[in-house]
Amino acid sequence: MLGLVALSMTAHAGSAAKRETFGTMPDGRSVDSVLLTNSHGLSARVIAYGASLQSVSVPDRDGHLADIALGYPTLKGYLEKPQYFGATVGRYANRIAKGRFVLDGRTYQLPVNDGPNSLHGGTRGFDKVLWTVAAVNHDADKASVTLTYVSPDGDMGYPGKLSVTAVYTLDDQDRLSIEYRATTDKPTLVNLSNHAYWNLSGEGSGSVMEQRLTIAGDAFLPVDAGSIPTGEIRQVAGTPFDFRKPKAIGRDIRIADPQLLNGRGYDHNWVISRKAAPAPRMVARVEDPRSGRVLTLSSDQPGLQFYSGNFLDGTTVGTGGHVYRQGDAFVLEPQLYPDTPNQPAFGSARLDPGHTYRNLIVYRFTTEPARSAR
Repeated sequence: MLGLVALSMTAHAGSAAKRETFGTMPDGRSVDSVLLTNSHGLSARVIAYGASLQSVSVPDRDGHLADIALGYPTLKGYLEKPQYFGATVGRYANRIAKGRFVLDGRTYQLPVNDGPNSLHGGTRGFDKVLWTVAAVNHDADKASVTLTYVSPDGDMGYPGKLSVTAVYTLDDQDRLSIEYRATTDKPTLVNLSNHAYWNLSGEGSGSVMEQRLTIAGDAFLPVDAGSIPTGEIRQVAGTPFDFRKPKAIGRDIRIADPQLLNGRGYDHNWVISRKAAPAPRMVARVEDPRSGRVLTLSSDQPGLQFYSGNFLDGTTVGTGGHVYRQGDAFVLEPQLYPDTPNQPAFGSARLDPGHTYRNLIVYRFTTEPARSAR
């Protein structure tokens, strides 16, 4: 793994996809990995456990590569200390209050794994299962891997057999896209997202508090002490939650705002729109003044969860052999609003037979020159 080791970029003939073995499950099943590369030398490794992004290596302004996604070097870390690093989260990304919802007059109870609430699908969400690598493809300008998983009826308390597909694609425009699709055989709830932790200076390089974030939303969802939305949609103007213009992530994080106290920092959903968009549009942008790397995030989802790495506690050693501490990464998860099943004003997370759920996430990696001193 590249970690903080900066390697000069070299010419590459074209895109490629290389399938390997990442490890073995306790029951003996093999865990595949697929390394996607493009002609500019960018790469993304996807592992079948949790359909997870294990590493993403991109150049800085001087052309030196570094891994900017937090992860573990081996399968052991994902199994023994799961922290959603790069994982596909579902069936319902984010929180459902008290792990309960009502669908067609019937109450369903989910496992609670975040205080009194259900988080990211429960105790054995999609991040903790072995997906199937269904296809590996590449051509002159892109490489992709398709993973599938079938969640049986009643899995983690959710109704319906849910058939899920995740397609990771790295192209020669330096875009890494993730397309989630799902179908069901009976009415159910679906809200999938990816939980990649990013540090544009390189995983394990230290704090991201000086990296500059823009979020294309003029409102956010305040939460209670259990991080469940209160139902209010609050304007960001005049609050620490205003990222409509580029702002260092840490600039306002120590302001004594009750919402920052509830989340121990930022762990909130921004209102990008009131419903899903017909095509991805820019929802966030992050610039790293130190390396010059820029991540632009596009999505078709109505909400964006921004999490400032508040619970990284210095007990995890990542891919490059460095310790991850509080504030050493940020997470941007395009999704439906948290607790939508219990808050009708937020819309609907319902999926019926004959319909297809879809979430298309696109990360584009660029660089910008160093700013001249003033």
